Amino acid sequence: MSVAALRLVLGDQLSFELSALDGLDPTRDRVLLAEVAEEAGHVPHHPQKIIFLFSAMRHFAEALRKRGITVDYVTLDDPANSGSLAGELARFAAWYRPDEIHVTEAGDWRVEQALKSSGLSITWHADRRFLCSRTGFAGWASGKRQLRMEFFYREMRRQTGLLLNPDGTPEGGVWNLDTDNRKPLPRGLHGPITLRFAADETTRAVQALVSAHFAHHYGCLDGFDYPVTHAEAEQLWLHFLDFGLAAFGDYQDAMASGEPFLFHARVGAALNVGLLDLRRLCDDVDAAYRQGRVGLNAAEGFIRQLIGWREYVRGIYWLQMPDYAQRNALGNSRPLPEFYWTGQTRMNCMRQVIGQTLEHAYAHHIQRLMVTGNFALLAGIAPPALCDWYLAVYMDAFDWVELPNVLGMVLHADGGYLGSKPYCASGQYIKRMSNYCQDCSYKVRESTTDDACPFNALYWHFLMRHREQLQGNPRMSMVYRNLARMEGSKQQALWERGESLLARLDAEDAL
Repeated sequence: MSVAALRLVLGDQLSFELSALDGLDPTRDRVLLAEVAEEAGHVPHHPQKIIFLFSAMRHFAEALRKRGITVDYVTLDDPANSGSLAGELARFAAWYRPDEIHVTEAGDWRVEQALKSSGLSITWHADRRFLCSRTGFAGWASGKRQLRMEFFYREMRRQTGLLLNPDGTPEGGVWNLDTDNRKPLPRGLHGPITLRFAADETTRAVQALVSAHFAHHYGCLDGFDYPVTHAEAEQLWLHFLDFGLAAFGDYQDAMASGEPFLFHARVGAALNVGLLDLRRLCDDVDAAYRQGRVGLNAAEGFIRQLIGWREYVRGIYWLQMPDYAQRNALGNSRPLPEFYWTGQTRMNCMRQVIGQTLEHAYAHHIQRLMVTGNFALLAGIAPPALCDWYLAVYMDAFDWVELPNVLGMVLHADGGYLGSKPYCASGQYIKRMSNYCQDCSYKVRESTTDDACPFNALYWHFLMRHREQLQGNPRMSMVYRNLARMEGSKQQALWERGESLLARLDAEDAL
């Protein structure tokens, strides 16, 4: 069979404008998509995450066929399936002997290296779904002593024109309105009705497949309701624009029991796999502000998450890999407690966040950073263990976005390369930003008693054990002055309470 070009589309590249599809000749080219065990099982991915990816891939393949494009689609249970992307690409290349093989840059360093090590001659294409290319970020970073997101974000605003005045100054006179994004949720306020999507025949077939092969993975198999097509993702996005964005500005950091989504968009997974276009989302938010539909703090806060943090962490990832993944500046070595996988803990904040994670494969950024992430930082959990957990359990988690956020932002394991200080906090932060403490077995106002909130003693224990490394950090100076003023007996009691908590993270009387 004469094939001019074989074009591999990875599972997180489901965009009709994908660069690997440029110049596609429907009469002579073939597109390859493959479900492989290596990607589904290299960490114990949440069953709903696997359902989402496989169903979205199958729907995308069918959409390409309707456009007249020939698609080879390998299902997980195909007897001929080699189990790896490199193996499948090599198998089809040997079969078709194409003149060219085209692939868009992978999101995962591991995947890209496997394909580059396959011995195949591949034409690689930049991933245009991001506004800042790898080379563009490297150019911005060149010669800088510190790579602060805020300055990268401002440059991205200038390049895109988003929320800028005609003279190039930012709307509202300031670049960042983060201080206006931190209101706790008022009593009685609830998020909008969640838009849910019923499984069609394709998704039901994938659910059966995942049930047969991955039911042992942690996470609930039932209740899957995510969008798996471009049209469904569009519906979810428009629902957020109409009902979520306006309040997102005030309450994007808020948390509440029984409210897993609040005013968040839930479009991260769809965006990360190509079902939505980044620039279009930003333009819609910019337009909503200019039309007076939402406040500036909502528009700026949302756009900052996309062209600020999202683009920034991808740049860090590709600038620093593979060495970045090995960093452990604080020397953390404790294993991940079992309750991260089960949600069985008396800490209500952890139970709420882990519980909704297991049920929905979702938690928003503050729940990840300041609850599960904060606890792991204070407890000294080994970075690989926590990074693998986040990668496994969240629908929108892919290595390029998960690793820098967890290793750098959550654990400060890169020594401050990404974040200027550790994001550590006591239970008082959780009390201020949520209602979790109201129904907790522990008392957030106590620190050293048996029923004291574990976050409190662990917070001070963390500061004491890393005093030499952190007390010189200007952003930590006030905290360490407070520690220095604390009576020695109080410090000792906090240390002993912290030691006791750490000693029984996985004991029968665990937290």
